[in-house]
Amino acid sequence: MSLSRTAPAPHAVPAETAGAPTVAGLLKEISDVGRDSTRGGYSRPVFSTAETDLRSWFIEQAARRGLDVHTDANGIIWAWWDTATGVRKDAVATGSHLDSVPGGGEYDGPLGVASALVAVDLLKARNFRPRRPLVLAVFPEEEGSRFGVACLGSRLLTGRLDPDKARNLRDPDGNTYADAAAANGQDPRFIGPDHKALQQLGVFVELHVEQGRGLVDLHQPVAIGSSVIGHGRWKLSITGEGNHAGTTLMRDRRDPMIAAAKVTVSIRDTARKYKEARATVGRLQPVPGGTNVIASRVDLWIDVRHPEDSVTAALVEAIGLNAQVIAAEEGCTAILGTESLSPTVHFDGGLRDRLQQLLPAAPVLDTGAGHDAGVLAANLPTAMLFVRNPTGVSHSPDELVEDSDAEAGALALADSLAGLLGGAA
Repeated sequence: MSLSRTAPAPHAVPAETAGAPTVAGLLKEISDVGRDSTRGGYSRPVFSTAETDLRSWFIEQAARRGLDVHTDANGIIWAWWDTATGVRKDAVATGSHLDSVPGGGEYDGPLGVASALVAVDLLKARNFRPRRPLVLAVFPEEEGSRFGVACLGSRLLTGRLDPDKARNLRDPDGNTYADAAAANGQDPRFIGPDHKALQQLGVFVELHVEQGRGLVDLHQPVAIGSSVIGHGRWKLSITGEGNHAGTTLMRDRRDPMIAAAKVTVSIRDTARKYKEARATVGRLQPVPGGTNVIASRVDLWIDVRHPEDSVTAALVEAIGLNAQVIAAEEGCTAILGTESLSPTVHFDGGLRDRLQQLLPAAPVLDTGAGHDAGVLAANLPTAMLFVRNPTGVSHSPDELVEDSDAEAGALALADSLAGLLGGAA
């Protein structure tokens, strides 16, 4: 992987950080964890060696800072900076995730985690004494790259995902979430809604690499999030007739791969009819998958997004109907099922206004990507900060954050947390 970095500009790093860990430094510590020699970038699926190594790294880093760390039944890591009273109520929370998509970039997830750690360093360098507790959170399986459900940890926490459904989710190798969790020291019997944990939280602010080019054009290093565009994942199964590739004449075939190819093009063409819509076939799996075998079934996973939930629903319905017609033309059948769905989320207006007061130079942008902050928004006020990505590319090795912007993001997060925590030096 080739990622170029620019050294931080001298004015970008405040004097209080002299000699202290930096975001760039922390990311460098984990830069060899989960490198993908085949795809490029990083592959850090939940419960993999890479992801568990990163979790151990975070726990060690939090402990170094005197934070009280524990992992809950849903696999969420909580690192607490308590007040003098020790009462964990109305806490300010921040954090992100450490898992990645296959062949993902260096910053998606870890940037928010490293920035949260540096924000603690900045506040402690100011001799800041918070009046509210601060907690850093690391959520598992945010990307959904192994078990197909994005933001799985936060969905379990809030009750947005049924625990029985989660336990029975399977990865591409057929392993259930329950078995994978148990193999990694987590008891799957106890996953599910955690009202006690939610009641401890007052607000949640998530910092994330920008997934687009808005800040490049605005010439700003940090933005405040306004909303998360509605999105979901659907599985389309096209069933035909498996047979021998050499003995089956072309006219006698009921080949689901041909139907799948036509459906993929149809999905693109259908999405183009809806302004601001995005529809993607990011994964396709033939069964049984042999080179000299006509597939008996092809499964496609479809990602659909639009700011208006009614448009998302209409687009998905059109995709399903078109798939049935195309499949029938090839002598096949098609069934479309929902794997996950998150409506458009508008972040809390009062919290967003407060962040604008604390960060007056930061513009306000929406995002087309899903985040744990979007899931938590139904349970408590949430907000997001985005750090400039000069390439505009994400979920790819070409994702990039300049060192100076990373430090500016951590400083913006520290200033935001200080304002929300209401403490004093």
